[in-house]
Amino acid sequence: MSKDLYNVLGVSKGATEAEIKSAYRKLARKYHPDLNKDDKAAAEKFKEISCAYDILGDKDKRKKYDNNEIDCDGKPTGFGAGMGGGSYGYGGNPFQGGFTGAQGANFDFSSIFGDDIFSAFGGGAQGGFQGFSGASSRRPRKGEDIAYTMKIDFLSAARGDEKTVNINGKNINVKIPAGTSDGQTLRLKGLGHSGFSGGSAGDVLITLNVEKHPWFTTDGKNILIELPITVKEAILGGKVTVPTITGKVAVTIPPYASSGEKLRLKGKGIKTKSAAGDEIVTLKIVSPKTHSAELEKALQAMPDEQIRNY
Repeated sequence: MSKDLYNVLGVSKGATEAEIKSAYRKLARKYHPDLNKDDKAAAEKFKEISCAYDILGDKDKRKKYDNNEIDCDGKPTGFGAGMGGGSYGYGGNPFQGGFTGAQGANFDFSSIFGDDIFSAFGGGAQGGFQGFSGASSRRPRKGEDIAYTMKIDFLSAARGDEKTVNINGKNINVKIPAGTSDGQTLRLKGLGHSGFSGGSAGDVLITLNVEKHPWFTTDGKNILIELPITVKEAILGGKVTVPTITGKVAVTIPPYASSGEKLRLKGKGIKTKSAAGDEIVTLKIVSPKTHSAELEKALQAMPDEQIRNY
């Protein structure tokens, strides 16, 4: 029984061109002979997926394959079959003397990969893929980057911190700059995958997910917090304790304060090398939750005031 090319690439028959290309890229990287030295099974697998993509990656040939006009090797299945390869055949060993695809043309890897790892593998798209041992001249290529996601708490992001993470078996110290925002990506140069043919190593890209804080939010370098105060504190004023990202401080509430009024604590925000933000405290009057006859009597004795202009 002939093999199913869709199964070879691990995609469904209804897969889109993008899905087929993506599947091929992943498999080609995994089984590429230059990454699997002396591994005959990998070499055979690479030939198999390359031949599958040569057909499924071409609209016309894919259509003919789906209509059973050509087989899994690209040879005609009806009239004209068995005539030595035909316009879709590979003419014997497809990897002897350069990778030749349909119509005898050299297979252009750059059409699939662009300027990526295959250009490091001897010849790349230029003049065909010259065998599995690679060409005699290879230009240096940078290694692939490693993507990593790290969750950090709000205070570590606001104040700056240093964390140790293990990536590919290596412990890496990550310096988190003060004022780091959610979704920000840090680039650690040279800590990714090794390069090819003497090329530099790739980078590690760490995306930071900053957890929310129960009290604090940010506005640029400023730290924002809502401060509940009692009716007594609002009317008479007084000193209260307010949390900041570096500890608690005493703040004076002015008499007859209203909800929504803001107090500014200079320099208590996010500190960077260039500047320091402030902490903005928004007052919020909170009524008592228990019944108080004395408070009600005192309020009833107060004169009515007109505070609304609508």
